[in-house]
Amino acid sequence: MSAMKRAVALLLCLIASGPANADEPVLQTIDYANTRYSKLDQIDAGNVKQLQVAWTFSTGVLRGHEGSPLVVGNMMYVHTPFPNIVYALDLDKDGVIVWKYEPKQDPSVIPVMCCDTVNRGLAYADGAIILHQADTTLVSLNARTGRVNWSVKNGDPAVGETNTATVMPVKDKIIVGISGAEYGARGHITAYDAKTGTRLWRGYSTGPDADMIVDPQKTTSLGRPIGENSSLASWEGDQWKTGGGATWGWYSYDPELDLIYYGTANPSTWNPTQRPGDNRWTTAIVARNPDTGMMRWVYQMTPHDEWDYDGVNEMILTDQTIDGRTRPLLTHFDRNGFGYTLDRSTGELLVAKKFDPAVNWATGIDMDEGSGRYGRPLVDPRRSPDKTGEDETTTGICPGAIGAKNEQPAAYSPITRLFYVPTNHICMSYEPFHVTYTPGIPYVGATVTLQPTEDGPETGRFIAWDGVAGKVVWSNTEPFSVWSGALATAGGVVFYGTLEGYLKAVDARTGRELYRFKTPSGIIGNVTTYLHRGRQYVAVLSGVGGWAGIGLAAGLTDPADGAGAVGGYAGLSRYTALGGQLTVFALPESRD
Repeated sequence: MSAMKRAVALLLCLIASGPANADEPVLQTIDYANTRYSKLDQIDAGNVKQLQVAWTFSTGVLRGHEGSPLVVGNMMYVHTPFPNIVYALDLDKDGVIVWKYEPKQDPSVIPVMCCDTVNRGLAYADGAIILHQADTTLVSLNARTGRVNWSVKNGDPAVGETNTATVMPVKDKIIVGISGAEYGARGHITAYDAKTGTRLWRGYSTGPDADMIVDPQKTTSLGRPIGENSSLASWEGDQWKTGGGATWGWYSYDPELDLIYYGTANPSTWNPTQRPGDNRWTTAIVARNPDTGMMRWVYQMTPHDEWDYDGVNEMILTDQTIDGRTRPLLTHFDRNGFGYTLDRSTGELLVAKKFDPAVNWATGIDMDEGSGRYGRPLVDPRRSPDKTGEDETTTGICPGAIGAKNEQPAAYSPITRLFYVPTNHICMSYEPFHVTYTPGIPYVGATVTLQPTEDGPETGRFIAWDGVAGKVVWSNTEPFSVWSGALATAGGVVFYGTLEGYLKAVDARTGRELYRFKTPSGIIGNVTTYLHRGRQYVAVLSGVGGWAGIGLAAGLTDPADGAGAVGGYAGLSRYTALGGQLTVFALPESRD
């Protein structure tokens, strides 16, 4: 068994019953490979219809609840959106609150947060709970007492830097990102010492080689050295300084290759006419050494992004046979609507196919290594705001800026070898306009209107994807975008939530719905499962919000608000309302 497989197997066991000792991490992503797969199988395709609510917990906070609770031994740790409260609940005592941490953050950070006040959750490592707050304060809490071990500021909200993401403990480090591309904040990823909070390195998404921590001759893109100052050469003047490329998504780690993987967000401004060039390295997949921060390789999915197609979605690591040999793979479902499979050791592009049939901004990805445009999208000029020009509207662009998939994480089952992907089936109109950069003020420069595709009013699909073949195996239509993270299990069941508030369970092989339950509010949280006293539980946070639900979460009414989401999801208010609740499910207890 490879080191990668051993590490994944270990973490899968840990998430099932809590770590064997205080040194083992517990992650939002379930494992370092980001598979969101559990080996637990008490709940299976045959009995999942018997699920019942075991208990519930109110978080006391409204707005969007993303992420999921963490279970470490007999303790459950639950987080909230702003103000980012953390609860420690004793599972041996009916969920009694052991401690509560409520940071005192300046509420002025709320209007600087792009798309609701969400937080994607906590991580556990070496006896500590790690929280990255909205105001970018990174906090280490004693897992037993809630006492603050250390805290450090990772960014500056005054210039638009905030946080919505979780963190990733790797060895003796905590890896964190930053939000703020919509404010012209320059993206970066940072490593802190897990014991002291000391900053160890920081790699920027744009700028000089030294800032990005690259070696021009050894750091590669699609197998070729990126060359000296590759980022600077792709920007006009000093635009890279306010160029975006935020890092607010998910992180993964391969212990055998000793590489971390993550994505970078859109370039700033959204108005493409103001920033000619490829705008490297925004909308890109990046591989780095966790000890030094050195960039090993990088691949830009959407050069000169004209549509706000952030590349921050999760990188899922698998070992599969492709082209006749087993290779270490990385699969990524991008906002731009293409599912990418790369060799994660080299960054070689192996598969790039549309995972949503409505995608039309590009006809495909150039896979001809000799074409001179290898790996670049084949853009349809009719869907190009840059070609249309400022103050002119380009219509019928699919997907919309919200993406064919946003941050909601997919899952992978090693049993079926399929990926289970929550998606958005939605298009947009896009009008760029000139905007001037001012620190702390939105630096967007585009008016976006979201609308359904031509094939119907439904804006969501939950799909099964073959990452090697690059094709959809089955697809379930949903009335609204599926904004919940998926969970695959050894019981042959895949779980996800809906914006109306349903927890759903489907058959992993066929997609047939096996179970549904309506929770008190829309689900944008990520379904998780755990074992306690020999009994398997399924848990999910409900609390509508996020980009898709920002109209409900923030009380917005103008259809253009929320980058068009208020109009695009106007019907959602007929199905659900605000809330903040954890719902835990289990099979009925045996009476034998």
